[in-house]
Amino acid sequence: MTTAIISALPEEQAGLLQLLSNHEHLAQISRRLELGLIHKKPVILALAGVGKVAAATTATMLIERHQVQRIIFTGVAGAVATHIQVGDVVLGSSYLQHDMDASPLFPRFEVPYTGISKFEGNAELITIILEALRAINTPANSPKPFKIHEGLIISGDRFVSSASEVQTLRNDLPDALCVEMEGAAIAQVCHDYRIPFAAVRSISDKADDNAHVDFPSFVREVAGPLAVQLMDRLMRQL
Repeated sequence: MTTAIISALPEEQAGLLQLLSNHEHLAQISRRLELGLIHKKPVILALAGVGKVAAATTATMLIERHQVQRIIFTGVAGAVATHIQVGDVVLGSSYLQHDMDASPLFPRFEVPYTGISKFEGNAELITIILEALRAINTPANSPKPFKIHEGLIISGDRFVSSASEVQTLRNDLPDALCVEMEGAAIAQVCHDYRIPFAAVRSISDKADDNAHVDFPSFVREVAGPLAVQLMDRLMRQL
């Protein structure tokens, strides 16, 4: 079973290359694909780029051309829930597009003609990822233990970076944990193809006026190394 690991930014996947054996590089539809094995299990690392369309076309290509049988997204996000702090990790159990609004023809947030606003992650995959996160989140493996949260991840084609914007999201979607730009699009594609999907997001900022300042160094120094630890452990378990 081939696992695709998708990220939006090069910094989010930089360290994962070191895990690959039998490494082969492919270039397709302006996407960077790295094929190989992690603990003798076939993996494709895919750099999607930023935004819902880029994420959806990447996921579709991986399913159609490379017959991947599960997809995991790893990257960063901004906190929406007030109890979530920078450095925490959010594991998505469901995904919603916060900028989807075809009202009054359809209810706000609902994807037209599907009857769905929240796309569910795969329960079995979520359980395995949660076990892996708990295993690496120990004093021996993590210099600063992080809190793990499971719940709703929201996506939209906008980098949320002001206190007023994030407060609007809290008001409209009170169960949202964090906000990013890709997860819900991939969740919709995986729902259509019946492919197991889950996303893991390191919280890089509070999605407020300081988000653009916190983001770059966090990706490089925290989220990237965490992704390496997580995928190393996860591929042992899958």
